[in-house]
Amino acid sequence: MKRIELFSCPMDIATMNETVDWIAARIERKQFTQHVVVNVAKLIYMQADAELAASVRACDIVNIDGMGVVWGARLLGVPVSERVAGVDLFDHLLRMAAQRSLPVFLLGATDAVVARVAAVVTTRYPALQVAGHHHGYFWDDEEAVVEMIRRSGARLLFVAITSPKKETFINRWKDQLGVDFVMGVGGTFDVVAGKVRRAPRWMQRSGLEWAYRVMQEPRRMWKRYFVTNSRFALMLIKARIALTLRGAASGHGK
Repeated sequence: MKRIELFSCPMDIATMNETVDWIAARIERKQFTQHVVVNVAKLIYMQADAELAASVRACDIVNIDGMGVVWGARLLGVPVSERVAGVDLFDHLLRMAAQRSLPVFLLGATDAVVARVAAVVTTRYPALQVAGHHHGYFWDDEEAVVEMIRRSGARLLFVAITSPKKETFINRWKDQLGVDFVMGVGGTFDVVAGKVRRAPRWMQRSGLEWAYRVMQEPRRMWKRYFVTNSRFALMLIKARIALTLRGAASGHGK
């Protein structure tokens, strides 16, 4: 996979199928893989949060989740063919794990939500082995939860905790988790459990999934998206102007 860098964040250019095949091959070799997806909000947070930025840069694969990042990269001359949405990748990896008899561990959300997710995914994929699950409110006893994951025998770990907590947790404990693959999945468990509805396909393709989230949770989400989207737009304008000026200077030099 081709790796680029956008606003000091590494990103891997890959399709969904390429991503799944690459991850599966590494798991089969028992080669530890730390995965993360980036969207506009995370890219903005990385500019001010050094620990989050370091955690993302430590990952073995960084997929582009948000359409805003896809369009931004294209605007700056980087041809990104498609986004690899975390919620969709989660489903693809569960299917792969079921086919290859690879146990998974689900970590995050509330007790009720994570238990519901375990029930839903085992119904969807009867051959899937859920080695264990645990809620995401364990910060007073991290070591015990890490030990639980290690003892479960899971090969894949999915962490549904908000940023930047999930990235820093994964990076802090990756050597003790005992898994071959770990991925932060954010709000995916809420979607799978039916607590949050996902945007219609046309909104996903149009890059308006964020707007659908705001409509569902306006008080909690509007400020986050307004601030991060505005900052990202400004960063893109500045980067595009700089790119144009460099091109003009290069042409003048010729």
